[in-house]
Amino acid sequence: MNIGFLPLVDAALPILAQEHGFAEEQGLHLNFIRDVSWASVLDRLLYGHTDAAHLLAPLAIATTLGRGRPAKALAVPFVLSLNGNAITMSHALADKVAPAGMLGDPVSVGERLKSEVAKRAAAGNRIRFGVVHRYSGHNYKLRYWLAQCGIAPDTDVDIVTIAPPFAADALANAEVDGICVGEPWNSVAVERGVGRIVLVTAQIWRRGVEKVLAMPAEKLDDDRDKIERLVRALHFAARHFVDPANWDTNAEILARKDYLDGSAKLINRAISDRIMLTAGARPLDVPDFMFQYREAANFPWKSQAAWLYSQMLRWDHLTYNAEDQLRAEEVFRPNVYRTALKGLDTPIPGANAKLEGSVTGSLPVGSTQGRLTLGANPFFDGRVFDPMEVGNYLDSLPKL
Repeated sequence: MNIGFLPLVDAALPILAQEHGFAEEQGLHLNFIRDVSWASVLDRLLYGHTDAAHLLAPLAIATTLGRGRPAKALAVPFVLSLNGNAITMSHALADKVAPAGMLGDPVSVGERLKSEVAKRAAAGNRIRFGVVHRYSGHNYKLRYWLAQCGIAPDTDVDIVTIAPPFAADALANAEVDGICVGEPWNSVAVERGVGRIVLVTAQIWRRGVEKVLAMPAEKLDDDRDKIERLVRALHFAARHFVDPANWDTNAEILARKDYLDGSAKLINRAISDRIMLTAGARPLDVPDFMFQYREAANFPWKSQAAWLYSQMLRWDHLTYNAEDQLRAEEVFRPNVYRTALKGLDTPIPGANAKLEGSVTGSLPVGSTQGRLTLGANPFFDGRVFDPMEVGNYLDSLPKL
């Protein structure tokens, strides 16, 4: 199978599935095609140059719904990562809105940023953020945070698209004041001394879905057995990934020229949830920075797809449509995940959806096999998303 990807740490599972023999154990050989932009990854997937791809979760939904191009149904049987992104600002801006030597509090940073936005506007100059794609978790989580702090995206600030490998360059050249991007590109900006990490997206939504394994829906249906074997290989790679004994080896593999072509030291920090906020500082432990494997982290919850759909409606200024919500949710395929992992020593959720943001501690939930306990998954503002009430949810959000 040919797998498309971008050089990001959260592309790890397919790569490690191949490198550690988990794919071979399932009768598969994975070839990798690296790109520099999400548009290119998507084009290769749609035109048959790849069989599956490491892809932005919202982009899989947008493609299925025909946002920005002719509709093409995609399917997601496996989530590759939860969170793993950060908001990195220029030192000039970070020093005004965030405390030194530690991650900021989203509410406090937002309040200070709102004041700075107003000052800049009075001077005829707007703060600009870079995100990796219009249909990305980075864009939606950044916008959600800004809006809940009273800052209107597209009105009070500018948000532009920058391919991940060039995000640090854009910050260095003062083309943007901040970036929201995945690792290792925040750490690259920090190492180069051009930015400081002020927030991580796990602070905005603790268990926010990020990258997924995506493929054309007909590919999944036609090659169901092969896709289930791929899901099993990725599952075993995820279990390997979270074991501290494997971090050094996995960082070295991901750093190779054919993959991320970067620093094993920076990659290792992301894998181990240790993040250096500013050049020369001691890395901080950031729990759940990039969440993997535990608590059925790789399960494609339809409620996560529904939240992404709600944000698409919000920021594309669309009217709610029940049929479109159903199509968006059908992109995520928990039935395939369940079949693929049936009989393995791993807990599998019994439900396809949940109330996102509702868990504040440890919560045992129903499962079809094993015992499953979910950890806290709050949004920073305490809101809860019910996938059965998308219209009411959107009505409750600030109108900016």
